[in-house]
Amino acid sequence: MTMQHFDLCLAWNWEFDSGFVRLLDSACARRGLTIFQIAPHNLDPVLAAIESGEMHFRAILDRASDSDPRFQPLVDWARTHSALCINPQEQARWTHDKSTMHLEFISHGLDTPHTIILPPFSEQAPPPPPPIKPARGGGGEGVVLEASSWEQGQAARQQFPEEKYLLQAHVAPCLLEGRPAWFRVLYCNGAVYPCWWDTHTHINTPLRAEERFRFGLRGLSEIMRRIAGFCRIALFSTEIALTAGGCFLVVDYVNDPVDLRLQSEAADGVPDAIVENIAGRLARMVAGI
Repeated sequence: MTMQHFDLCLAWNWEFDSGFVRLLDSACARRGLTIFQIAPHNLDPVLAAIESGEMHFRAILDRASDSDPRFQPLVDWARTHSALCINPQEQARWTHDKSTMHLEFISHGLDTPHTIILPPFSEQAPPPPPPIKPARGGGGEGVVLEASSWEQGQAARQQFPEEKYLLQAHVAPCLLEGRPAWFRVLYCNGAVYPCWWDTHTHINTPLRAEERFRFGLRGLSEIMRRIAGFCRIALFSTEIALTAGGCFLVVDYVNDPVDLRLQSEAADGVPDAIVENIAGRLARMVAGI
């Protein structure tokens, strides 16, 4: 029996990841790394090959098990066979609970909007003040912006009755030359990629180095590295706003998996150059094992 060795296993199941996958494949090829893609169509035979010892990989990037439990045996194998797990599952799942992250951010000295954590609707159903968001979930699922009535709050909490909800004070960013100082910031293995974030269109525009200096925004990088220090995952994003008083507020905590759609393929995606740079950093992580 001949064993197949691969440097990186990429598990993915979201069709819009295809652009990122192409860039990661190219980044690995440039460094002489082998990459094997596992998707729903080949999952079963690959799992069989791994369990029988016919296939082995040194690292895994899992962008599938969060939404498809059929990928869990793959993640379990990686953990028990000492493969490098980019964003280890146990750490990533810990960061998914926004109520936990809210308390962690405060304990680590990071400023957040004034927030009240409500118990699940199934346990207690008091009239909530606005605005509210579920403690788990991403991509805006379950989030109500500018809620202004008891009915809106109750309806939102009943969407996910077993989840805790966060009542977050409204954040008004300051204006920098007429532009709201709201940022979506991506982090990958020590590198920080800040973007202007339009909260209405969800368009990402890279924050230029000159703008970081001119507007005094270099603190964004420090915040992201502090978050990475206690979350211990290599790839995530967050949202940070700058208030009129000069305070950086972390508005949305740790988002994983990161939406890495290419901006050339989706207007509200991530600028292609940033995704390409992230792909290169991930490949270097694997090369450094």
